[in-house]
Amino acid sequence: MLKVGLTGGIASGKSRVEREFAALGVPVADADVLSRELTAAGSPGLSALASALGSDILAEDGGLDRGRLRQRLFADPELRLKVERLLHPLILERLKAELEAFRAPYALAVIPLLTELPAARTLVDRVLLVDCSEALQLTRLMSRDHVSETTARSMMAAQATRAERLKAADDILLNEGDAGVLREYVARLHRFYLELADAGAPRRPGLRLP
Repeated sequence: MLKVGLTGGIASGKSRVEREFAALGVPVADADVLSRELTAAGSPGLSALASALGSDILAEDGGLDRGRLRQRLFADPELRLKVERLLHPLILERLKAELEAFRAPYALAVIPLLTELPAARTLVDRVLLVDCSEALQLTRLMSRDHVSETTARSMMAAQATRAERLKAADDILLNEGDAGVLREYVARLHRFYLELADAGAPRRPGLRLP
């Protein structure tokens, strides 16, 4: 089975692209969903986080206060690395198991930090980057998360650069148009991946849209 890694910078529109592929019947394994499952209330993952970072990351209901944790992580690079070393191996293990359980011509693995994680790259055959200009990314992030420009820029700076993501990508989808344009791009990629899967040629030269 062909395995495609979907990635992109924060607020680039990965979730919209993921939903479009899922609507076409493509099986999807999402690292963020697995992360939430691994840190759900009462989970060993959340207990490990609370032990490492303190109980102030817990919400009143005993679950993870993701907003508070995110603020701490973006403000403290060393703390972010500590959390990543704790959670990333668990997430990648679950991601690998989900991909191995799928039965389809190809599957999608949504991994936001795919560029930053060499171990994640080994799980997929190709990398599809959801791309947009940094100015649009900044605007979307400020609007989506209701944060200041300074905070949004620091969140973007904590990830790989746009240039690094572009260099690592096999296929690129520029997500700067409307929903109809995005849907057509995903349909073209879907046909392309079905052809690759049928031909057994996962390393064929990439597709860049537009």
